Amino acid sequence: MIFSILQNYKQMKKTIFITGASSGIGRAAVELFAEKGWQVAATMRSPEKEQSLQKHDNVRLFRLDVTQPETIAKALESALKAFGDIDVLVNNAGYGTVGIFEKSEPAQIQKQFDTNVFGLMNVTRAFLPHFRKRKAGRIINISSVGGRITFPVYSVYHATKWAVEGFSESLQFELRPFNIEVKLVEPAAIKTDFYSRSKDVFQKEGFSDYDTYEKVTIANTDKFGKDAPGPEVVAKTIWRAATSSCKKMRYPSSAQGKMLLFIRKIIPVRWFLFIIRSVVEKGYKKRV
Repeated sequence: MIFSILQNYKQMKKTIFITGASSGIGRAAVELFAEKGWQVAATMRSPEKEQSLQKHDNVRLFRLDVTQPETIAKALESALKAFGDIDVLVNNAGYGTVGIFEKSEPAQIQKQFDTNVFGLMNVTRAFLPHFRKRKAGRIINISSVGGRITFPVYSVYHATKWAVEGFSESLQFELRPFNIEVKLVEPAAIKTDFYSRSKDVFQKEGFSDYDTYEKVTIANTDKFGKDAPGPEVVAKTIWRAATSSCKKMRYPSSAQGKMLLFIRKIIPVRWFLFIIRSVVEKGYKKRV
């Protein structure tokens, strides 16, 4: 009798699978869902280096690199053995490469897409048989307000996030008959290591034509990160996306993000681009 009750209780508990859980938004989401009583499969490239997340009895760590499909399959298999079922997938792993596009190398662009787009697709593809079999599931893709608006020197990063937006919006049609939902969480600037350790800047030795423009625009955009809220704000948005019973697909995160998207929606494009230029290019004077 007691064993049966324990089994039923275990089946009632929800399980979430989060990629990129070693820092920033991913780590904050692991902490929040663990505190809420969910079972959490926290994945990262080097779980052996992680210490603090293991303090939670309901968190298990798994090695996963979204650019290595074999690690995706192994992490999913191990998580299913540990928890028996998975209710929600959060595709959070990603990073940003910024700077002047003309300075970029094909390998840098490929790496950016391999992580932010193709890696997200590979994880999603691996999960679909499980979700279809159980006729239920929720996929939460961490996009960005930069998936619907743009800033200077972020062209390649924006390209990946616009791709995630389009992929997610189209995919939800295909998965709807199987009761699988697709959600998009769209953070604005968040105070994480995106603006320091995880951000790469395109470099090209001896090429200085854009130096002044690049210096000004990167400095201005970095200010957004310094004054931004922490990743806990996004974790709370992920919680809403994971637990809401409504069919809403997009979840902008933070007041700043909601404001930017609202302004973009109600005014002509050229007006909006003028506002962006006036803020991000502030201090730059065009050379004649």
